[in-house]
Amino acid sequence: MIAELARFLTTAPVSEAPNGFQMLTVQPVDYAEPAEVEWDLREAKYGPPEIAALAIQHLNADTAFIVDAKWELWNFDIETLKWANGPQPLTLTCQGTLFEDGAAASEGQFVADLGFEHLFTGHGGLLAPGAASNPFESSDHPVEKRFRAWMGSGENLKQYHQRTRENIQKLFGWVEAVQAALPVERSVLWSEGEENFEARLDAILGQR
Repeated sequence: MIAELARFLTTAPVSEAPNGFQMLTVQPVDYAEPAEVEWDLREAKYGPPEIAALAIQHLNADTAFIVDAKWELWNFDIETLKWANGPQPLTLTCQGTLFEDGAAASEGQFVADLGFEHLFTGHGGLLAPGAASNPFESSDHPVEKRFRAWMGSGENLKQYHQRTRENIQKLFGWVEAVQAALPVERSVLWSEGEENFEARLDAILGQR
């Protein structure tokens, strides 16, 4: 488990230190329990080997190791209408076989919370619109109306599409790296806002 945790962390496309790996939390039994211990990884600029060395001190089948990190993604601010390529939250979890009553059997031993969905799908169904509803279409909110007007420019929409595609390509590249580093039986890309998140991403990548 610890060796696979180290390999999983090695694949993660995290930001350069000190923004990369930020915190290691040892979570016993389930998420209702208080954390057993937490380490701030930033000051020592810990990487995968050092994180694994900390984790192995608390190795139990009913324990999860949670690593808070950052990775670099394009983000469009709909209020300022500006792009920024900077650190975004990324949470990496390794679940023991008995943690949360054996949740790893259905959810997987490794779980990654990728951050905000719109970083990969765009705002309000603007990209690959046939794959999602667009709540911005009829909104009278000033920010959303300005956003629609801004995206009415072909050049702005092209840039919006391209930078969202770059985020998706980074995600898909990471999935491939995990599959090469670990004996993956199955992987699932899932989101609360999309019935089929992976199909939506494929549609955006394929859109011209």
